Amino acid sequence: MARSQGVNHELSEVLNQLWSRDTNRLKPGTDYTISLQGKAGYVAQGSNTARDMARAPLFAYVNEGKLKNIKTYALFMRLLDNYEMSTGVSETVTSEELMENDLFLNAILETEVMKCAHKYLVSKGRSPSDQQQFKRQLYDMWFRLYHRDRSGGEDSCGFEHVFVGESKYGKEITGFHNWVQFYLQEKHGNVDYKGYKAQGNRNTPDEDDHVLNLQFSWKGLVKPVGSSFIGVSPEFEVALFTILFLTSTDKVTTAVVKVDEYLLEVVVYRQGRSIGTSYPKLLSSNNRDL
Repeated sequence: MARSQGVNHELSEVLNQLWSRDTNRLKPGTDYTISLQGKAGYVAQGSNTARDMARAPLFAYVNEGKLKNIKTYALFMRLLDNYEMSTGVSETVTSEELMENDLFLNAILETEVMKCAHKYLVSKGRSPSDQQQFKRQLYDMWFRLYHRDRSGGEDSCGFEHVFVGESKYGKEITGFHNWVQFYLQEKHGNVDYKGYKAQGNRNTPDEDDHVLNLQFSWKGLVKPVGSSFIGVSPEFEVALFTILFLTSTDKVTTAVVKVDEYLLEVVVYRQGRSIGTSYPKLLSSNNRDL
């Protein structure tokens, strides 16, 4: 499906501008090391048994000191603690959490990555040029609570789904597309990496890759195929998916883009004025196609 869609050159161009400005991206092999190990097998959606093709964790090393010293990561990690895993369980938002959401948005808005995204969105007539109004728009997209589970209260928001992860009816993992959360959950023993996902032998990933398709379990529930940027900053992901979300009004928006050496399909689902989910899917990486 994705390949039949041509590469979106305009979007690729702006995403490469974000990529080149992402000075908080960590360097593979220096700031962190991943261990890919074996290729994961097929797991049917809804099944929670997966053969473990990776005995060791995905993250062999992460320079946590560096994460804690970069403002956007430090504030991002504080937000990860604020959400209840299960959908259908109403979230309670404390005033302290509201303040943390606010501090995180302020911090990312100071980065060159978000300034570049904002400028682009203003030029397309999709965002207000006033920074406070733009921040309000970001807040509604990422932090406004909504009903994901029809039976319950306001149990979810874009940020929680994409970056933290949720479980649906206690049976399957939804969302959970962020590498920092993956690393922290793996360190706490909640995540078990099962191996990488790749089609054919040509697309075998390598340990410097900044995008991975992978299989893992979280608190006993299996995600048959997950996908995540690796090593990129929180502001890069927020900027990329904000642009994709705001430049379309479709319920589901997909685009094929070439970012750095990666051919990706990027996907955003809309939940009213908020993000339902968003993730990258690696199609190929050109360092292996030479």
